[in-house]
Amino acid sequence: MERSRRIAPLVGIVACLLVLGVLAVPYALADAATVRLYYDSGMLHPLVAGLLATVSIIVFAAGRQERTDPELAAGVTLTFGLFTVFLALAWALTVRVDVAGPELAEHRWALVAVALGVPGAAAWYARSLGLL
Repeated sequence: MERSRRIAPLVGIVACLLVLGVLAVPYALADAATVRLYYDSGMLHPLVAGLLATVSIIVFAAGRQERTDPELAAGVTLTFGLFTVFLALAWALTVRVDVAGPELAEHRWALVAVALGVPGAAAWYARSLGLL
């Protein structure tokens, strides 16, 4: 049980870093103007999910190191993780894929897939703490 309390937030940090990595991929594959048009064409901006993932890294780390109450950290990261998935999914369903080109055809679904890891790890963390 103690091991899960240390590993679950670490997995959450990795999941958040994957979200940030997937959000950075278009910048490596297309010019900045195309990426801006691509990201702006959806209902919600996916970089807000990146902001939530960044804050979640800090909260996961604080809970793991017990610099904040682990139960609070698990609850906050679960909430932020669910919002991250919601933002990624809302964007993926409404983005104009014609502006991105074929190299980014499946990018939106990759973002949704890796975003699911954040609330998954947070739920595991909460479960290891006896909250779920």
